[in-house]
Amino acid sequence: MPTIAIVGAGPGLGLSIAKLFGGHGFDIALLARDRAKLDELAAELGKDGVTAAGFTADVTDRASLAAAFDRIKDRFGNVDVLEYSPAPHTPTPGMDMAGPLEATPENLQPQLEYYLYGAVTAAAQVLPAMREAGAGTLLFTTGGGSVTPHPMMGNVNAAAAALRNWVLNLHQILDGTGVYAAHVAISAWIGSGAPEAEPDAIARTYWDLHTGRDRAELHYVA
Repeated sequence: MPTIAIVGAGPGLGLSIAKLFGGHGFDIALLARDRAKLDELAAELGKDGVTAAGFTADVTDRASLAAAFDRIKDRFGNVDVLEYSPAPHTPTPGMDMAGPLEATPENLQPQLEYYLYGAVTAAAQVLPAMREAGAGTLLFTTGGGSVTPHPMMGNVNAAAAALRNWVLNLHQILDGTGVYAAHVAISAWIGSGAPEAEPDAIARTYWDLHTGRDRAELHYVA
């Protein structure tokens, strides 16, 4: 069975992506900080006959993230698809938003750890095996501010834009190797009630990118 690792798995978009890929025969590795939440998600997927397991990790703790991927390999083998989309759903100490005039190295650093450094760390755990096999997909998610900045999120936008830039470079360097990397920018209030903003609708974008492999970036606007 192929395996998808979803970093930042939650009950919204992460679960929808897991259900969609699971329905296409993928085993699901779910990564997040909260063990109880992971167990709930795995159990819900199990009801649909999808094999899923949770692996605790903190994207701002590179050692814990790398260790989680070691456990994934022990359980499922190599990862075929990496989907990186951590998003704080509750206030997180040290992760406050700041506008461009209020941005400082101190409030930018946690955002860079969260978006860019976490993504680079996660990719490093799966890329060597993907490159050796000549196959694999890496999908990285940010908010739409990485493409069209929102000043109230100045420090968040800067970190998300850094991730976007790195992914677009990664896409170019991997072109022709069989390994595909793409960036998804989401300009939508996920789960707000609009049909196109529902997690299941957005999740289809990820399957289309994985199978189509025809672009470096998709800006999802709802």
